[in-house]
Order: sequence, then C-alpha cells, then structure tokens
Amino acid sequence: MGVSDNTRGLILAMASSAFIGSSFILKKKGLKRAADSGTRAGVGGYTYLLEPLWWAGMVLMIVGEVANFVAYVYAPAVLVTPLGALSIIISAILAHFMLKERLQKMGVLGCVSCIVGSVVIVIHAPQEHTPNSVQEIWALATQPAFLIYVAATLSAVLALILYFEPRYGQTNILVYLGICSLMGSLTVVSIKAIGIAIKLTLEGISQVAYPQTWFFLTVAAVCVITQLNYLNKALDTFNAAIVSPIYYVMFTTLTISASAIMFKDWSGQNASSIASEICGFITVLSGTIILHATREQEPATASGTITWYLSGDAMKGVEDEHFITLHHSDYFEQ
Repeated sequence: MGVSDNTRGLILAMASSAFIGSSFILKKKGLKRAADSGTRAGVGGYTYLLEPLWWAGMVLMIVGEVANFVAYVYAPAVLVTPLGALSIIISAILAHFMLKERLQKMGVLGCVSCIVGSVVIVIHAPQEHTPNSVQEIWALATQPAFLIYVAATLSAVLALILYFEPRYGQTNILVYLGICSLMGSLTVVSIKAIGIAIKLTLEGISQVAYPQTWFFLTVAAVCVITQLNYLNKALDTFNAAIVSPIYYVMFTTLTISASAIMFKDWSGQNASSIASEICGFITVLSGTIILHATREQEPATASGTITWYLSGDAMKGVEDEHFITLHHSDYFEQ
C-alpha cells in the first residue's frame, strides 16, 4: 500500500517546522552578537552577515523552507500551513534554554492547544486537487477574486513600508510581521505553482517553456527576499518569544485565505469537515495567543521599589542595560 500525497506532505511539513523553529533561535543569537559589534539589523545594519550563528540559522531555515516547499506540492495549504505551530513549540523550548527567555506555566497549555488543533486539521484535511499544467494554475491566479486579494495585499504592504515603518516600525511588532505575513501568503501560492510545475516536468510534461513558470519564480524570489529582510528586523527588534507566535498566526491566516481563494482547497468537502478544520485552526490560534501572552509577561517590581533603565537603545532587553533602583531612601546602582 503506497503512501498518500497528504501523508508525504504531513511528514515534510513536520520536518520543516523542526528546522524552522531551530533556525529562529540561532538567527536571534547571531543577531544579538552582531548588535554587540556593529549596527543592529533593526535599524538597518547588516553586520549579522558576518556571524556564523546567523548563517547556521539561515541554513536550517533554508532546509526547512525546502521541505515546506515540497510539502505544498503534495498537500493543500490548509494542511501544511497550520503545522507550522510545531515550530513555535520548538522555538519556545529552545528560547527558554538558549536565550533565557522565560516560558510561563500557562505556555504549556498554549503548546498543547497548538498540538491538538494541528491534529484535528490533519484528520479532516482535504485531498489535494493537483492542476495539470502551469497554464491551469495561471487561470486560477488570474480569476477576479484572487486578483482582488493580490491588489489588497500589495496596497497594504506598500502602506506599511512607506508610511507605518518609518513611524512605528521600532515600537509596533505588527508593522514588520504584517509585511512578512502579507508577502508570505503570495510566496506560498507562487511556490506551490513552481512546485507543481517542477513535478509535472519531472513526470515528462515540461513546463519550462511557459512564461508563467518564470513569472511565478520571479514573484516567489521577490517575496522571499522581502520576507527575510523584515523578519530579520522583527527578530532583532523584538523578543523571539513574541515574534514566533504572532508571525505564525498572521502568516497562517493569510496563507490559508490566499490558498482557499486561488486553489479552492475546500471545494468538494462537506460542511462538517470544513467546520472541523476551522475549529482546529481556531484551537491552534488560541494556543499561540496563550503562548504569546504568557511569555510576554514580566514579573512585577517589588512593592516600594522604583526601577528604570538608562539606554540609548530603547529596543534592547532589560538584561542588557544599566539600571538604577530606588528603594525607600536608599540609592544604589546595579
């Protein structure tokens, strides 16, 4: 008995999550080291390119993305994308031990919710309907509903880059991650198109001569480069424990929406299966929100104590700063 396409996609998606979850932490450590010796990525620096740890994380991310790329060829986005929740769990555990970023007890509940929701989605995921040519994919990409989605996405990205980033990029995490997630949804549908073209070509039905194949390849390259640039800024500016879950929620929601509009992933499914997938997805989102909320909390300052820190860089963590504590009438510096 052969292995189904959905099973192949499931295995590849799980492996991808393991690699990507680990890559977040290695890249974060590399960015922190680079910030100590040069201009931070969050304010436009590129010294992280000289850091071996950042490159190690980058290699793991590439391996993970390749596995994810192939997973999208075999399984629908509604199955593959939510499994990215596993990368959050992995990055949460590694961040706790390697970056000393604390995970509260409620974070365990968040991790369990992510796993339960992912299992529900896997059980009820639809079978993939693979197009027979890149021209058929192009017809799906040029349908009015998807063109409206693309126009809205690009407009939002331009607004975030041109208006919101200069004003709020360093203080609001949704700016950088909004750009990453919006471009990521276009990346996924483009990569899926390229993957199907490669699969058909290997089966003897060459898609190389079609200009649409190269168009999808160009779109994917531009989107990936944009994603990496703004993801680096988000990781360097904000806590990795916060970046991972928020990025996952936004990216997953937008990717499933884009794929459902373009590839009609839910076509042919009954209402019960669709409802189960939506419930599973909501459970995963709830888990990531719990994980985000519990990991963002910091212990309250002791009663009778006033604490502040002195820094020229408001985005660095408290552990990296000089701070002064006033306790009653005693003054001392730590």
